[in-house]
Amino acid sequence: MKLYYLAGACSTAAMISLLEAGQKFDAVAVDRGTKRTADGNDFNQINPKGYVPALVLDNGDKLSENVAILTYIASLDKSATLGPAIGTASYYHLLEWLAYLNSEVHKNFSPLFRPNLDDAARAIFRENLIKRLGYIEQQLSAAPFLMGQNFTVADAYLYVALSWRGHVGVDISALPQLTAFYERVRARPSVSEAYRIQGL
Repeated sequence: MKLYYLAGACSTAAMISLLEAGQKFDAVAVDRGTKRTADGNDFNQINPKGYVPALVLDNGDKLSENVAILTYIASLDKSATLGPAIGTASYYHLLEWLAYLNSEVHKNFSPLFRPNLDDAARAIFRENLIKRLGYIEQQLSAAPFLMGQNFTVADAYLYVALSWRGHVGVDISALPQLTAFYERVRARPSVSEAYRIQGL
């Protein structure tokens, strides 16, 4: 498999998850400006949508979008802890978390990286984020991870989104469960290895 990524971007969740699942993969960096890959290709030919992550499977099939890629990686995990079995009630709750993280958390962070975003809009996105993260704070009061006792691909996604907070001025110090979650995940060997691969 080949995982195409931008250092520090949401594709880091897929990299962490592949490492957690013990999967062999090639990590291929994409240049943010030129959209050229480290192996010399035009990334737009790999993913015409133009953004990471993209995962090329061993049979040549290509996946994009975090929800699809993370769900696929969970299905590869022989320990069956990165995600519940397909068709179970818990599996659909995993999809629920991935959808929430993608649409309600990730997509409220993204605009904050734009330097030309006006202050009023910036305040709205930050307010939205604190509300969405507040819901997660409540859920984490009952268990260390989003799905309970086991670290899943959803936790990898949440961790990466939270890693952006300092860059865009989102303060989670009033959310102790979320702060503890972040530190708990940051200590995992897969996170350190993903950062090493990305040169971070």
